[in-house]
Amino acid sequence: MKITIRHFSVFVVFAAVIFLFNACNPDNNSEPSPYELVADQDAEVTQAWIGLFLEIDRYTKGYRPGPSARALAYINFAAYEACIKGMPGFKSLRELYPDLNLPEAVQKDDYHWPSVLNAVYATLFQKFFPSDAFLDGYADEYLFRIVELQQTFSETYREKVGGTIYQRSEDFGVAVANAVWQWSGEDSFGHNAYLNPNPSSYTPPTGPGLWQPTPPDYTPALFPSWGKVRTFTITAADKLANQPLTFSQLQTSPFYAQALAVRNAVDNLKFNEEWIAQFWSDDYPGLTFGPATRWISITSQVLEKENANLETALYTYAKVSIALNDATIAAFHSKYIYNVERPVSYINRVIDSDWQPFAASTPAFPAYPSGHATMGAAAAEVLSHIFGYSYGMTDESHKGRQEFYGMPRAFASFYEMAEENALSRIYLGVHYQMDSDEGLRMGFEIGRKVNEMPF
Repeated sequence: MKITIRHFSVFVVFAAVIFLFNACNPDNNSEPSPYELVADQDAEVTQAWIGLFLEIDRYTKGYRPGPSARALAYINFAAYEACIKGMPGFKSLRELYPDLNLPEAVQKDDYHWPSVLNAVYATLFQKFFPSDAFLDGYADEYLFRIVELQQTFSETYREKVGGTIYQRSEDFGVAVANAVWQWSGEDSFGHNAYLNPNPSSYTPPTGPGLWQPTPPDYTPALFPSWGKVRTFTITAADKLANQPLTFSQLQTSPFYAQALAVRNAVDNLKFNEEWIAQFWSDDYPGLTFGPATRWISITSQVLEKENANLETALYTYAKVSIALNDATIAAFHSKYIYNVERPVSYINRVIDSDWQPFAASTPAFPAYPSGHATMGAAAAEVLSHIFGYSYGMTDESHKGRQEFYGMPRAFASFYEMAEENALSRIYLGVHYQMDSDEGLRMGFEIGRKVNEMPF
């Protein structure tokens, strides 16, 4: 009996030692931290900040179309990378960008991912949107809104998780944001490009069928160097559109036929066609957000409809934003390679000197390919890859607007949305059919390139 008791006592002591060792070893904890997985969090913080971006973009100057898409890409890339430690089913993209020096979360430490993100968004919003980025009269309001949103979440999260975890999370978010901002600054063609959107140093080439500033205001060329901005995934070859139709003023030529089709379409618009034209326009600062941000609005509606968790939201926003960024760069690269004149220039000179497009003004850059079509197709391809190629939704981006036809429109798929978006540019009278067709082709290809990235 004594031997049995002694052996039992030794066993108890040994078991106690093992228990204490396991309890003190963080790698062997059976219960994960409640903040460990991003997928366990709701998307409130991300949706709130993206919602503010939708508002801010409306009142920026020099931001559409390229800088908005670029800001979205860097902000949402930073948000994704900041939370990758808590997303075990996803991979960091840092290895794709050797010049990017991102800090890494400490493996043994706990982070509250919404607090990390609040810091990422606040830091990058303040950097991408300084006071001189706004139309007159809007800077104070939106700079305050940025600080207000940051502080609202900060107070809530600090109380929820405690000072230690909150501060660690905030510090890490700021560090990631600063690293991404530094990387942005190394892209000389894209960084702070809003400060000089119409460079006086650029002179458009002259010759038959080549783009020149258009009526009524003859605005100089917008972002002629945007094709040189850093991309996230596409190559130089991916940026070049197929050759446009051969320029001709002969009435028997395909080019003339496309110009005539634009004139006839605009002169015979039915209500539904006017609705489509205005619904997708997003051309004018102060009236709506820009065409890239429109697809982020669509993305937000899908995520809300699906009640997506934080992980899904971060992944989706990052992919869509990268697609929009690269699509805009590709479109502008090709625009200033081919320098195809706008329909209003051709039609006024060759077909009808009194003709005017349905749009109040024509965008101040060459026609081919359509930027709207390229961006829309790239975003539609990514969204289809995530949510399905037959995903139906109603776009309420401009619901309630009285200044134009913004009533919601229903669609059977993202592809259908992209195709109508491309068509809208013909109804506005600012693009030829070839512009829209090639923009769609390029955009879908760019979207597929983004879908192949190693997320």
